[in-house]
Amino acid sequence: MATVAFIGLGNMGGPMAANLVKAGHSVRGFDLLPQNLEMARTNGIGIASNAVEACAQAEFVITMLPAGSHVLSVYEEIAPAANKGSLFIDCSTIDVVSARTAHAIAARHGHLSLDAPVSGGTAGAAAGTLTFMVGGSAEAFQRGEAILAPMAGKIVHCGADGTGQAAKICNNMILGISMIAVSEAFILAEKLGLSHQALFDVTSTSSGQCWSLTSYCPVPGPVPSSPANRDYKPGFATALMLKDLKLAQEAARTAGAATPLGVHAKEIYEQFESRGHGGEDFSAIVKYLRQADL
Repeated sequence: MATVAFIGLGNMGGPMAANLVKAGHSVRGFDLLPQNLEMARTNGIGIASNAVEACAQAEFVITMLPAGSHVLSVYEEIAPAANKGSLFIDCSTIDVVSARTAHAIAARHGHLSLDAPVSGGTAGAAAGTLTFMVGGSAEAFQRGEAILAPMAGKIVHCGADGTGQAAKICNNMILGISMIAVSEAFILAEKLGLSHQALFDVTSTSSGQCWSLTSYCPVPGPVPSSPANRDYKPGFATALMLKDLKLAQEAARTAGAATPLGVHAKEIYEQFESRGHGGEDFSAIVKYLRQADL
C-alpha cells in the first residue's frame, strides 16, 4: 500500500481521502479549516500541521483546492520539499494555463505530475464513483491510475499536460447549458398544462434525453435522488457551476473558440448567483427561469 499526502480536505477532498484510507493506503492530510481536519481525523486520516509536513515520506501528493492560484502557491511550497520522484496529482478544477504551470513546477523539482479533475460531486466523492479526467504523460498516468482507483468509477487519460482540465471545463459547459435547457422545457410544460411526470416520461426515452434530465431532474418528483427533492441542497453548488462556466469562457477566449450558448449560460448563472443563490444546487436555476421578467 502507498503513502499519500492529501492537501485540501473539504467537501470533495475529505471523502476522497477517506476512500484511500478504506483501500488500505496510509494518508496524511492538511487543510486550513479546523472542522475539515477534525472530520478527516475521524475518517482515519493522519493530520499534519502544514502542507510540507503532510508530504514527508509521501509517494503520492494529491491536491484538491479552490482555484489555480491556490494550486500554484501550494506547489511552489511543497515541490522543493517533497521526496524526489513523488507523483503529484491535482484534482482541483482550474484553468488550463495554471494546470500546465503546475506540471512545470513539479517537473522542475523532479516530480511526475497529473492534472486529474473530477466529475460526480459530493455524492460521487463519498461513494468512490468519481470520473477522473486525467492529463499528463503516459508514464505518470500508468503510475497514478492505481492510486486513483479507490476514488473512481471511471478514469480517462485525456492526453498531455492540461487536457484533463480541458475535458472538465468542456463537460461542465455542456452540463450548465443542458440544465438551463431542461429547466426551460419544464417551465414551458407547466404553462401548457403538461405534468412534470408526463414530460419526464416522454423526454427521458426520447431525443431530448440527457443527464440533466434523467439523473438530475430540476423539478421534484421524477428523479427522487435529485437535489430538487431536497430543497436544492447541493450537490453541485451554483457558485461552482459559475466558476466552471467562467473557466470555459476564459479557455474559449484563449483558444479562439466561439461558444455563444456557453456565454449566455455563464450570464444566466451570474445573475442567479448575484441574487444570493450561490450556495444552492445549480439545478435550482429552474426557480430563476420561472421569473416573468427574464
